[in-house]
Amino acid sequence: MFQQAELAKLTETAKAELNWKWRGWWARTSQLAPDGDWRQWLYIAGRGAGKTRGGAEWVREQVKAGVGRIHLIAPTAGDARDVMVEGDSGVLSVCWPGDKDTKGNVIGRPLYEPSKRRITWENGAMATLFSAEEPERLRGPQCGAIWADELAAWKNAQSTWDMAMFGLRLGTDPRAIVTTTPKPVPLVRALMKDPGSVITRGSTYDNAANLAAPFLQSIRDRYEGTRLGRQEINAELLDDVPGALWTDAMFRHGIIPDAQRIVVAVDPSGADGNPESGADEIGIIVAAKLIDGTFAILEDATCNLSPSGWGRRAVDRYKTHGAALIVAERNFGGAMVESVIRTADRDANIKLVTASKGKAVRAEPVAALYEQGRVAHAPGLERLEAQMLQMTLTGYVGDGSPDRLDAAVWAITELMAGSSYSLDNIF
Repeated sequence: MFQQAELAKLTETAKAELNWKWRGWWARTSQLAPDGDWRQWLYIAGRGAGKTRGGAEWVREQVKAGVGRIHLIAPTAGDARDVMVEGDSGVLSVCWPGDKDTKGNVIGRPLYEPSKRRITWENGAMATLFSAEEPERLRGPQCGAIWADELAAWKNAQSTWDMAMFGLRLGTDPRAIVTTTPKPVPLVRALMKDPGSVITRGSTYDNAANLAAPFLQSIRDRYEGTRLGRQEINAELLDDVPGALWTDAMFRHGIIPDAQRIVVAVDPSGADGNPESGADEIGIIVAAKLIDGTFAILEDATCNLSPSGWGRRAVDRYKTHGAALIVAERNFGGAMVESVIRTADRDANIKLVTASKGKAVRAEPVAALYEQGRVAHAPGLERLEAQMLQMTLTGYVGDGSPDRLDAAVWAITELMAGSSYSLDNIF
């Protein structure tokens, strides 16, 4: 593959010819956009597999086909600029002055205006840059195509994706491409199960012809056969965290029988109601002990709201489900937690609990119930399940705080009280 210094010496005609050679390679690989009726194309591949080049080529094809507004979304603003636009495989690298659309009209090489976060083609087509650090910037702008890069690394993945999807509404067939190395984050798992998704997979080795031999040998020697290698080279979505208390096979779904007792559990945090502040969410879980003596998680109402907001939300779930109790962890400002809930409902039945043991110790008895097949899950608990899969004997290995998991453990623990299961030394 040509280096930037060598590329700069070429004439525009030579650059066009070189781009066509690269494009021939791209079209022969699995990066070719699939046929069919799909909403989002997930190109899930290892490091150096050509994901960025694939995304950039797809954006160019959208412009050639007449799409006038495109959104480019990266983990950070710097990533959008350095990788998606100016990078060696970014949008600018696949375009040139003589480029034409499908009707033969010149669209040229786009003009990049960093201060305006946009690139514009001669035919008026425009791609605007966004980052997952600021999902609210996607509120309002609309487009006919989206390129979402490294979605598994997005900080505010769900809220950013939701805002992006509301804007994907121009034209007769608005679509998105997601280029990412996989991680077992809830959004990636949900999109892979979405009937509107089509998935293309690739490994680092698929692009070996365009990668330096020392690099390939180095990653083979250091990472081949390891968990990190399976994820970053072979693009496997790994849920089998070593030492995890939960596995995917332990989640039981289906019809949930009538409940004999329901509780709402709250795991408070320092959230201020601003999703972009980076504060952990407030875990709110509704759970039940069933008439057959087993247990169930009925709802995940976790949120990132102000104290008055999450207090009202917890009370709402308490009333809607006819719960007997709101159980809340007192460690994070016990008096404040009770005051917040009482402000929403002065008569709510509240129990404050204190955690003196680690999260893994508290979670073990609950995980044992799952292993015995004694806990069922209602639909829509994928984000809770993702946190459970990353709780190990030595602690939580996921990003941020396991807010949903903590609330679920408090809820099931409360429901276990008075049963045949021992609660000794849980706290």
